[in-house]
Amino acid sequence: MSNEIRDDLKYTDSHEWIKINDSIATIGITDHAQSELTDIVFAELPEIGKLVKKGDELCVVESVKSVSEIYSPLSGKIVKINEKLEDAPEIINGQPYDDGWLVEIEIEKKDEIDALISGSEYQKLI
Repeated sequence: MSNEIRDDLKYTDSHEWIKINDSIATIGITDHAQSELTDIVFAELPEIGKLVKKGDELCVVESVKSVSEIYSPLSGKIVKINEKLEDAPEIINGQPYDDGWLVEIEIEKKDEIDALISGSEYQKLI
């Protein structure tokens, strides 16, 4: 099974993807991560306005076989959550990079972006 990796995104070694748009980062889990988790049944998203530091638990995704913490790849403030996931968490399985995004954060420390990895580096990792 091939895992989609998009070149316009950044990645972490803990399987989050990040799309940077000026000072806002959209964050989700990778195609590889959702396929490892199998059927996602619940996503516990954080409160809007919550401050997170890089490496903090961002949210929790529950599948039929496990519960996984999703970690924040950047420090910042949560400005938006994907409310569609409350009623339909399985969107993450079908569209991890599109409608299955998790949160948007306002980036506090731009230099943390440099620690993220490229698509080709992530490909080697998995």
